[in-house]
Amino acid sequence: MNQLPSKTDILQWIHDNPGQGAKREIARAFGLKGAAKVELKRILAELADEGALEKRRRNYRDVETLPPVSILAILPPDTSGDQFAKPVEWAGADPEPRILFIPRKGDAPVAEGDRILARLTQVTADDHAYEARLIRKIGANPLKILGIFRSNAEGGRIMPIDKGQDKEWRVGPDLTLNARDGELVEAEQAGPKRLGLPTARITARLGDPTGPRAVSLIAIHQHGIPDQFPDAVIAQADAAQPASLDGREDLRGIPLVTIDPSDARDRDDAVHAAPDPNPKNPGGHIVWVAIADVAHYVTPGSALDREARKRGNSTFSPTASCPCCPMFCPVISAACTKASTAPASLSAWFWMPMATRSATVSHVA
Repeated sequence: MNQLPSKTDILQWIHDNPGQGAKREIARAFGLKGAAKVELKRILAELADEGALEKRRRNYRDVETLPPVSILAILPPDTSGDQFAKPVEWAGADPEPRILFIPRKGDAPVAEGDRILARLTQVTADDHAYEARLIRKIGANPLKILGIFRSNAEGGRIMPIDKGQDKEWRVGPDLTLNARDGELVEAEQAGPKRLGLPTARITARLGDPTGPRAVSLIAIHQHGIPDQFPDAVIAQADAAQPASLDGREDLRGIPLVTIDPSDARDRDDAVHAAPDPNPKNPGGHIVWVAIADVAHYVTPGSALDREARKRGNSTFSPTASCPCCPMFCPVISAACTKASTAPASLSAWFWMPMATRSATVSHVA
């Protein structure tokens, strides 16, 4: 049996390698094989029972550290004007760590009591242990507006595109994004509702309202096709971690060819064909098919699962798309776009012996 690491060694390694807490990764780091991996599983279970580690699915996390993506609550500014935050969930024995919130130019403003999804960096500073960068505010999805911009001396207005709707939005001179008169624009509500016309901030200029992209967006808007995700869905997607190889067969040696065209929105199918060595299938071939294993991330009953069921399917137009899952999340996007490179941690496979006349003899998933 390989020399087992102590509990202290394991805790230190997990602390030094956030995001790499799968049992397989820990075993590889300490060079454990065979029966030693069984003992490692027992030690990890003991550490979890003792409260030293937190197990989430197949990963173990140091309870005394925060994950790289966390939900935070904004605290009031200190006497120096710095904005700090605290974790919404903290299971450590020590006092919760102090987190310095560092806004970037263009970030949405935050105030005391706001909840945010943030990306954390661990630092060694005198008055804080982490620095946080805003991903997005939680529970503050701005209202999305689509309309025609009409400029005037005070900035402009956004006119509705739906027939029968008479609601207009006022756009201040510093919130127009230099939009031109007559352009189709996308905007969001700016500031609280008051008497008079509501205020909007233009976030995207979409050009000629009769252009192909604009027509697609107008159709999506008018038919009520969901093109935004709730905060809980975004939070789960952003917190997703790459899948490990635990319980999977490594088939990356198979030279796959993607069957999605170059202009596809999601490259999630790939194939490989080779002659079938079975003498009962002369002239036949074995066809391998690899598809993105999105089900690894969209777990039953989760926020992602509920939203996908609500949508039913992804909606594509020539110039726009409304996916079932948040494709801008790096991990889930990778699962949907890298099947052609066949990482075993991202793909689900099945193979089919095919007869000479393209009839399927059998298949194995």
